[in-house]
Amino acid sequence: MKLLRYGEPGAEKPGLLDAEGGIRDLSAHVTDIGGAALDPAALAELAKLDPQTLPAVSGSPRIGPCVANVGKFICIGLNYADHAAESGLAVPSEPVVFMKASSAIVGPDDDVLIPRGSEKTDWEVELGIVIGRKAKYVSEAEAMDYVAGYCVAHDVSERAFQNERQGQWTKGKSCDTFGPIGPWMVTKDEIADPQQLGMWLKVNGETMQNGSTRTMVYQVAYLVSYLSQFMSLMPGDIISTGTPPGVGMGMKPQRFLRAGDVIELGIEGLGTQKQNVKADA
Repeated sequence: MKLLRYGEPGAEKPGLLDAEGGIRDLSAHVTDIGGAALDPAALAELAKLDPQTLPAVSGSPRIGPCVANVGKFICIGLNYADHAAESGLAVPSEPVVFMKASSAIVGPDDDVLIPRGSEKTDWEVELGIVIGRKAKYVSEAEAMDYVAGYCVAHDVSERAFQNERQGQWTKGKSCDTFGPIGPWMVTKDEIADPQQLGMWLKVNGETMQNGSTRTMVYQVAYLVSYLSQFMSLMPGDIISTGTPPGVGMGMKPQRFLRAGDVIELGIEGLGTQKQNVKADA
C-alpha cells in the first residue's frame, strides 16, 4: 500500500493511493497515518480494504508529510562510502547518528526555506525507514519485523551551521522545512529489497545525485537493530539513512541552494518530491 496524508498543514487527512494514482480517503478507517496505525496488525486490516470502495478525493490537494506526529527523526551520516569520500571524511567504523528536529518536517512539495544568515544550504536525497512498532534491543535478524515501510526523505542541510559552528550537526539539519518526507509511505511488502533502489536529485533540471541504496555502508536491518540498542524506536519514528554522492558541499567549486531554485528528487518505487526554494522571512 501507498499511504499518504492530504490537506492543508495541520489539517491533513489519511489517504491511500489507488492503482490509477488517485487518492482515496481513509478517514472512516483510521484517524491518521502514524502511531498505532502503523502496527503490522493495523496495516493488515487496511490492506484488506478494496480501494474502489473508498471515497475518491477530487481535485489536486496538497500532499502533507506521509507520517503524522513523528516522535524521532533519526539520521545516519556518511553512510555511503562515495559520499564520505567527497566530504573528505573516512567511512565510520560505526554508524554516525544525529537527530533532526521533528519541527523541520514538511510535505514533499512544500517550499524549502533558506534560513536567515545561510550561505551553504545543501541537498541530500535519502531513503527513510518508518518504524511500525516499538523496537528495543532487537537483533538484525528480526529487525525488519519492526519496519512499517519506507519513504523518500530530503535531508536539507546548512553546511556552515553544521560544520563551521561549535557543537553537533543538529543545528545545521533542523531548520524549518529541512525535512520533507513523502509523498507517501510505501509498506514494506511492496519493496522486494530496500537495498536495490535507485535514487536521484536534480536542481533546476540538472542531475546532481544519481545513486542507489545498494551502496549503503550500513543497511536497513542493521541500522534498525543498531539504533534499538541505544534507544527505543517507536511507531512513527523515521530513520533517514544517508545520501549518495553529488551534494553541493562536495563539488569543486562548492554549490549551494539559492532562492528561486527548484529541487526535484525521488527513489525507485517510493515516489518523487518537488520543492521551490525561498528565503525565510
